[in-house]
Amino acid sequence: MRTVLVVEDDSRIAKALDIRLKAHGYRVVSAPDAVRAMTVATGEVPDVIVLDINLPGGNGLMIAERLLNNALTTDVPVIFITASKQPRLRERAAELSAVAFLEKPFSSADLLDAIDVARSRQTLQANSPRRRPAASTSS
Repeated sequence: MRTVLVVEDDSRIAKALDIRLKAHGYRVVSAPDAVRAMTVATGEVPDVIVLDINLPGGNGLMIAERLLNNALTTDVPVIFITASKQPRLRERAAELSAVAFLEKPFSSADLLDAIDVARSRQTLQANSPRRRPAASTSS
């Protein structure tokens, strides 16, 4: 079973994502803030991370950068979700190798499509002879 880490501080949205993802066969782990997100991501090493940008204790962009620089999580695909309409956020997410950038509200179909893309990218990376070198394990 594939594991998805949902990092979302709004408990209603987190619960809705949990229900939708479990209904499609995913194992879901959650984190409500930036600190817990790093702990769960490095402890669970999920297959995909759905990451809100605006979080208590830091923001999703900072978390994504730390994940990229951690040997345990450098290859875990990230899907950003946000209610913000700031154009620079989308650009920054792309710089951090985000698989998708979904603006709230988004459909379940859009999220599931993004997860499919993330899983495909992960499979390609795993089978590629030229994988990115592992980064430092410090967070």
